[in-house]
Order: sequence, then C-alpha cells, then structure tokens
Amino acid sequence: MILGRYLALRYLRAFLLLSFVFGAILLLIDMVEQLRRFSGDGLGIGSAARLSALSVAGSFYAILPLIGLMAGIMLFLGLSRSSEMVAIRASGRSGLRCVMAPGIMAMLIGVAAVAVLNPIVAATQSGYDSAVARIQSGAAQTVSLGDNAVWLRQGLENSGGAADDSGGQIMIRASRTSPDATVLYQASFILYDPQRGPARRIGAQTATLQSGEWLLENVKEWSLLAPNPEAGATRLARLSIPTELTAARIRDGFGSPQAVPVYELPSYIAGLKRAGFSATRHIVWFQIQLALPLTLAAMVMLASVFTMRHMRGRRTGILVLSAFGAGLGLFFLRNMAQVLGDRADVPATMAGWAPPVIALLFATGALLQLEDG
Repeated sequence: MILGRYLALRYLRAFLLLSFVFGAILLLIDMVEQLRRFSGDGLGIGSAARLSALSVAGSFYAILPLIGLMAGIMLFLGLSRSSEMVAIRASGRSGLRCVMAPGIMAMLIGVAAVAVLNPIVAATQSGYDSAVARIQSGAAQTVSLGDNAVWLRQGLENSGGAADDSGGQIMIRASRTSPDATVLYQASFILYDPQRGPARRIGAQTATLQSGEWLLENVKEWSLLAPNPEAGATRLARLSIPTELTAARIRDGFGSPQAVPVYELPSYIAGLKRAGFSATRHIVWFQIQLALPLTLAAMVMLASVFTMRHMRGRRTGILVLSAFGAGLGLFFLRNMAQVLGDRADVPATMAGWAPPVIALLFATGALLQLEDG
C-alpha cells in the first residue's frame, strides 16, 4: 500500500511538471502564431496573450495522452537509474503490480481531465471563436439549436451578394433541416433594420441554399412596419434572398464537438438528430472522452514495457525511443479511429474504445512475457 502510494505520487509529480513545461511552450508558440495571423488587424501583445490563453487549453487537452506517456517514461526511467526498481523487483513484486498504482493514478487524472478540464476547454474554445469572429468581421454568422428548431443569423446582403454596410441582420428559424444543411423546412426569415428594428417577415415551406442565395418556395411575406401586417401580406411562388452562407459554414457554425462540454453532449446530440443533422462527429468525440482515462492508463502501460528495467549505456536511449514510438503509435491510432468514426466507417463505440483496449492488451501481454516470464 505504501509502495503503491509512493509510485502513484511520483507519477503525479512527473505529470504535473511536464504539464507545466508543455503548457508554457504551447502558450509562447500560440502567442507568436496569433500575432502573425492578425498582424494586419492591429493586434497587440496583450490581446494576443488573451487569445492564446483561450486557444491553448484545447491544444493542451489534445496532447494529454502524450504527456501521460512521457510522465510514465520519466517515472520508470528515474526508478531504474536510482536502482529503486531493482529493489522493488527483488522484494518479489511483479511487473504488473508495479505498474498498477501509476496506471490507476493516470486513470484518475483522465477522469479529472474529462470532468473539469473538458468543460473549461469547451468554454475557452467558444470564447476564442467569438473573439476571432469579432476581429475578422465584427459580427459573426451564428447557428444554434432550440428545443424544436434551428436558428441561423446572417448579415443583410445587397443585390450583388455583398454584405450590406448598414448593419442589418436576418434571423432565420426552421423546424428542421436536411442532413447536408442545404434545405430548411418551415423556414421563417425576419429582416432587421438597424434603425427601425424588425422590418419584414418571410415565411416559406422550404428554403434551399444555392450558390449565393436562398431559394424560397411557397412564400408568404409580411411588412412588420405596416399597421396591419396581415392585411398587406403577399404570397409568392418563389423568392430569392442573397446570402454568403454555405452548407459548410452552417455545419461548422454548430462548432466542433470540442466546443461542447461533455456534460451537455448527450442533449446536444439529441438536438442535432431532431434538427435533421448528422451527429456522428459528436457521438465519436463523446466516446473518445469517455475512454480518455483508459487511454492514459494504456500510455503508462506502454511506457513500462520498455523502461521498467535496469538501464545501462546506449540501451537506455533505444528503449526510451521505443517507448515513445509505441505511445505515438497509440496516439495516431486513436486519431485515425476518430477519423474513421467521423466518416461512419466504424461504429462510434469502437472508434473511441478500441485503441486503448488494444494497447492495454498488448502492454499486458508484453509485461507478462518480459517481466514475469
């Protein structure tokens, strides 16, 4: 019990040290990138630091498995060089028991990351996207889901398809949309004048997104500035409204799955399905988050396979590189499984859980073979 606590705390210290180092490096690199990206927008160092603080959380969260791997290498390499591992093994403790305490600590770190860090990353990602949109255009096009509707916002366009400098907006509500986001059903367009507020309302049975325009069918239009809008309402078979929106922008407007806290993902996925969108990316991301504690434990197991032994001479470098290569293999396998899951080539559950389970089975078999005969 005392030995297990000692190994777990050693791993935690290594993980926290590496987290601080990599966090600082990522922050400095991101600040330089923000200054370069927005050099033409007059972005100062203070603003770049704020943007980097919002952006770096997502980058740090993405490399947590690699930090867990290097913390495992650092732990077992330190134990081997100080001959502590020799004494531990001489006491009769098996290789699997030696790696159990750091593995459990890695899982606890993974649980804390999903429970605490994931919502922070989601909030900072949304804040970063909003800040970038304000810098680039001043008024972002937004997409959101209600309980039973899809909401979009775009700027008013002139007849040439360019943005209207008057600052007007169009609010769009639809009961649902097609999976590729090109057709809105039971759509309602409300045109806002910057001085007079809501000016026109246009209802349509369907609104099809074409190149640079919404094509509305079975249209009814009201003038909201008239004393009796219903009396002056007109009906049209078709109506065209210029837009800069594209299907890709609408889909991306829901944000990446990383921008949704893990606690809200189930309800968000249900909302996407009700609206007619594909929720595959979000389901895969949800499964990957649930499997993150197991992924960190697998990284510790892989590190132990190559470094949990007495190290001497050149052999040390080869084994450390082998451990790092095995961890990178799991990291890229995880990313590849996510891509395949996003494309629906493999089930979402398999995409999230198969890589860490495979790594754990491989590491356990290797430990049994190399350490316990």
